[in-house]
Amino acid sequence: MPDIHEIAREIFEAQPFSQFLAAKLVSTGPTEAEIRIDITDNLKQQHGFVHGGVVSYLADNSITFAGGVALGGNALTSEYKINYVRPATGTHLIARAQAKSVGKRQAVCSAEIYAVQDGVEKICAIAQGTVVRSD
Repeated sequence: MPDIHEIAREIFEAQPFSQFLAAKLVSTGPTEAEIRIDITDNLKQQHGFVHGGVVSYLADNSITFAGGVALGGNALTSEYKINYVRPATGTHLIARAQAKSVGKRQAVCSAEIYAVQDGVEKICAIAQGTVVRSD
């Protein structure tokens, strides 16, 4: 039987957009995923904050990976909602997602996205979404 966490890593590394953002799949667990992005100037908007699209990417992709691992295979985001709670500044972003309810074909997941500066994490967004099996 294939290792679902190895499959998740291979899928992540095959995503051109994730590679473009230099995102890293830090870890996966039975119902969770963590993704990190180093903050660079090309990811910022005109006020010097990380662009909301980058934060949204982290929410979407971390939710999908947490749900996909929990469902045991390939998955797609069916829908998600995000609340931006503070501007993202610092050295890097971390998204931590967890499947909260897992059925046969879908998982409801949540994610918290943190901006990190000098080892201090500050939450900058909260998201919730539904992930469905893609097979």
